[in-house]
Amino acid sequence: MDTISAILMLAAALVLIIVLIKVLSAPIRLLLKLAINAALGFAILFIVNFFGDFVGIQLGINLFNALIAGFLGVPGVILLVLIALLF
Repeated sequence: MDTISAILMLAAALVLIIVLIKVLSAPIRLLLKLAINAALGFAILFIVNFFGDFVGIQLGINLFNALIAGFLGVPGVILLVLIALLF
């Protein structure tokens, strides 16, 4: 009887772990995608600032630009460059 209860507890723990992995995989995947997008956006923002002096584009690294580059990534930096060119 003691062995059967140990096996049932192990099986229940395994089922719980599998259910948790299934439930949490989508949010973790979304956070990973957001982190990669933010890293690419910040990298391109710094590249645009470095090479922008040669062509006359100057983007300040401030909270507004960092948030746009972080959430939108590469399209956000392109949007910032277009706004800088228009205004």
